Amino acid sequence: MRVERYRLGCRVCFWTCASVIPMILQAQNAGHVVTDFSKGIPIAPNFLRPYEPQPVAPVVMENSARLRDLIRDRKLELSLADALALAIENNLDITVERFIVPSAQTDVLRTKAGQAARGFSGALIPPGLNVAAIGAGVTTAVAGGGVGSAGGITGGGGAVNVAPVGTFDPTVNFNYSWDRTSSPLNTLVVAGTPLVTTASTAYSGSLTQFIPEGTSYFFGLAAIRASSTQQNLLFNPEVVTRMSMGFNQPLLSGFGFLPNERFLIVARNNLKVSGEIFRQQVIQTIVQVENAYWNMAAFQLSVNVAEQSLAAARNLYDLDRRRAEIGVLARLDVVSDESEVAGRERDLVVARTNLQFQQTQLKDMLTKETDPNLEAAEVVTTDSLPEPRDSDIPEMETALATAFNNRPDLRVANVNLQNENVSARFTANNLLPVANVFSQYAASGLSGVSGLGTPEITRNGAAQSLTQLIEGAYPEYSYGLSLTVPIRNRAAQADNLRAQLETQQSEIALQSLRKQIALDVRQALIGLIQGKSQVQAAHEASRLAAQNVETEQKKLEAGASISYNVILRQRDLVTAEQAEVQAVANYANALVAMDRALGDTLEHNGIKFEDALTGTITSMPTPPTFNIRGFSVPGK
Repeated sequence: MRVERYRLGCRVCFWTCASVIPMILQAQNAGHVVTDFSKGIPIAPNFLRPYEPQPVAPVVMENSARLRDLIRDRKLELSLADALALAIENNLDITVERFIVPSAQTDVLRTKAGQAARGFSGALIPPGLNVAAIGAGVTTAVAGGGVGSAGGITGGGGAVNVAPVGTFDPTVNFNYSWDRTSSPLNTLVVAGTPLVTTASTAYSGSLTQFIPEGTSYFFGLAAIRASSTQQNLLFNPEVVTRMSMGFNQPLLSGFGFLPNERFLIVARNNLKVSGEIFRQQVIQTIVQVENAYWNMAAFQLSVNVAEQSLAAARNLYDLDRRRAEIGVLARLDVVSDESEVAGRERDLVVARTNLQFQQTQLKDMLTKETDPNLEAAEVVTTDSLPEPRDSDIPEMETALATAFNNRPDLRVANVNLQNENVSARFTANNLLPVANVFSQYAASGLSGVSGLGTPEITRNGAAQSLTQLIEGAYPEYSYGLSLTVPIRNRAAQADNLRAQLETQQSEIALQSLRKQIALDVRQALIGLIQGKSQVQAAHEASRLAAQNVETEQKKLEAGASISYNVILRQRDLVTAEQAEVQAVANYANALVAMDRALGDTLEHNGIKFEDALTGTITSMPTPPTFNIRGFSVPGK
């Protein structure tokens, strides 16, 4: 009765703990968000956390508050700094690429367990790192060699081979089973009865781990308690226990850290450059935003030029119409003025249409979702187009050195080459034969209650059996060497040759990228030099065209010219003004291209990499300031 109460109490305690403890631990973990995915979840103090999904920061699909704050009176007055800050906070291309760094961290976490890296966009996982099936890990986990089953006492020895086992994460295995079997016999000699019924309860547990230098070990313990209706058993019921431990150590292929940590080495390399891959996307987006901003500013100036030219054409039309009414000017000249006004109105419509298209594109770059208030708002750029400065054009040697030091794509290519070298070294190690040394120690115990009518040997068969096991009453010692030599070794040769070829390809790709970077810098430098000359020439052409308009108007007022000549001079001025706007816009885009070629777009605009990575602006971008020059006004 006392035993039953004890068992009942144990059951109640077990189920209470099993139901209450997880709820307590879950409450303690509420609100915890993983930030560094490469470290994993520690077992202590909550041993259940590694087996639960870990929460990550939720995705925010709303536009930042900065966008709403900048909209006033249905206008979005936007400086370049504001545009860059909005791009960091809201641009979807940047938002998507933010997952690269945590994805790289998960690869490090996975490879710490001895599994293959999964890779991510822009990162290289050399195919030569994989053994057999693509995506295989460092080893193939199998049951612990030598652990054996509980009833494995045979009285005889045999060949032993302890194979590599486990992963970098220690693995504990536990098994419980209950079995009842009834078997008919065609003889009474063996069991003393024609029907044998056996009831068995078995427990087994094991611990396995693969250590990065190639050593693997295991420890196993098993026990079985069995009772039978046989009449000739020494113990009935019997308790059999068995303990086994051993290790395996590669001597040639698979020896050392490199063959076994190859995926971890590559994953850590890729984690280093994951930030560079993200930086490359941020630079690409910032370049697009800058170009869109300057194009927007240019289109606004084009609209101003078109409006001013239309106003000048209308002024001339009004003047000639009044002169025609009093008879000092032919009606045909007024018709020419009307035609010119219509043409200028058409040009204004085209300019406004281009401005609206550019405005829509810029809004799309700065938002995560459609906002009715933003859709209804007019974007107004507050920064003027830059004027050329001598300091904008760097020395060629300095520019090349800066580009080779800063370009993120060059850093990624260098790490890809390092990864290929890891693959080449690993496949070279795989050329060696497989030679492993191993050792194993096992012990067994057997006890129970006498089944032959003799006095009881023990009343606690399990304790006696475990005592025999611990004392080594029935030990087993084994050690050995296994050697596998693939004749001709063609598969390993092919893998190593392929890895060397891929390494050479990466070297060539790296050199090609360096040449491309040098070409980008030279082209950007040429673009700046030519852009500066074009801007200066466009300014002078616009100034002279404005003088011609003024001179022709004075002639017209003095009666020494006709309205059509004034119209021609005004057309020349409009063309010069539009060319001037385009030249300055091209120069602004050339400055952006120079920053991109040098790889210092973020630094030149005062953008913190941490802000870009988190999507939170802690310090406003500080794009450079430029010399500003106004534009001529047609017709004045």
